[in-house]
Amino acid sequence: MTMFDRLSAFLEARKGDIYPEEGSDLHEQITAQIVALLMSKGDLRPDQRVLDVGCGQGPALAEFKKKGIFATGITLGDDVAICREKGFDVAEMDMSDLDFDDGSFDFIWCRHALEHSIFPMFTLSEFNRLLTTGGGLYVEVPAPETVAQHESNPNHYSVMGKTMWQHLFVRAGFEQIWVQDINIPLSIGPDVYWGFLLKRKT
Repeated sequence: MTMFDRLSAFLEARKGDIYPEEGSDLHEQITAQIVALLMSKGDLRPDQRVLDVGCGQGPALAEFKKKGIFATGITLGDDVAICREKGFDVAEMDMSDLDFDDGSFDFIWCRHALEHSIFPMFTLSEFNRLLTTGGGLYVEVPAPETVAQHESNPNHYSVMGKTMWQHLFVRAGFEQIWVQDINIPLSIGPDVYWGFLLKRKT
């Protein structure tokens, strides 16, 4: 068995880690706020081709539709059928194996998804490939060592510090436009995510 055979078997086994995740009012509110912020600054516009990576059951796709933005989503498992039943354009695809042509999109939305990547550097390189030069990328990831203990989630492989993410973004050919802390109140205490707006440089 070659290394590629072993890698293929490993990735196939990881499909068993996938779980559907229903939306929540809080996350829908945060999504709406971020979309509004991006649109107010002209970073996200109706004339753009948008990809929603890890779209889940479609909360961001629904918000994009309200704003007149046509977006394509990718996800895995049962969420694909759920999104299609809602009328969204969704493909079953892994974020590290994106079957789109180079420069297919002007903006990529990746909220609460990149932490699920086994190969975050490669995944970011794929995002770079899919974007037009100067295209935008919004990434939101959980901070490590919070009360939510994201590291213990069986489908989280990349829960890292803010500085590490920022270095990966640069190495993958992105420029950081801004970053913000997003505090999410939980019954057990505060949870923290980081939202990054990035631009493709190369």
